[in-house]
Amino acid sequence: MKGKLSCYIIDDEHLAQEILEEYVAKVPFLELKGTFMSPLEAAAQLDEDKPDLLFLDINMPDLDGLSFIPMLNPKPMIILTTAYDQYALKAFELEVKDYLVKPFSFERFYKGVLRLYQEQGIRQLPERTEVRAESKHEPVYLFLKVGHRIQKIATRDILFVEGMKDYLRIHTAKEKIMTLLSFAKLEELLPTQDFARVHRSFMVAIDKIDHIEKNRIRIADQIIPISDTYSDRFYKKLRGLI
Repeated sequence: MKGKLSCYIIDDEHLAQEILEEYVAKVPFLELKGTFMSPLEAAAQLDEDKPDLLFLDINMPDLDGLSFIPMLNPKPMIILTTAYDQYALKAFELEVKDYLVKPFSFERFYKGVLRLYQEQGIRQLPERTEVRAESKHEPVYLFLKVGHRIQKIATRDILFVEGMKDYLRIHTAKEKIMTLLSFAKLEELLPTQDFARVHRSFMVAIDKIDHIEKNRIRIADQIIPISDTYSDRFYKKLRGLI
């Protein structure tokens, strides 16, 4: 696990700043480097320090948080802290890590930062250790755009994913979820050791496979083909797990 995550707070409300400072102080793996009233006030210091994590309000004078995010280069991990829930869709399009609606509890705050800390630690481990380490953590969740909402999906619930032209249909034991996303982007989000592409139109959760026969995978009541393009890589991946 890496050391502390350095963080900044940008919020134009003194009370909100104080609450966040109090929360950060309670978490041993967070290190507060600065608190600012506006993005313009923080910009120069952000560029110099390059913190790991930024707690960012949305509605602020001069420059709002959502407009500030695309200006950040490099971009730290961002947790939005706001009194308004209507910006959630735009926020996740900007790839923020979490969206906290004020007033939020310390428990909700801690769950969000702990997940980020664990993810950072997993990324820094050697490849062979990473497979073992990630399995010990809480399930990984995805936040995907589904129609006009952002839906939370636990990766452990996914059986397989089916390509539908510009959309993906994510099959779980309970439901089928359609999202406007590419396989390439989904592969970036999913834990690589747990999922495998087996066809241009299918990706499967390895631990959900019931059996494989004649280049066909059985998952629950579904039969999924393995194409020649993906078969070598898929079987090599299985041999590494057996």
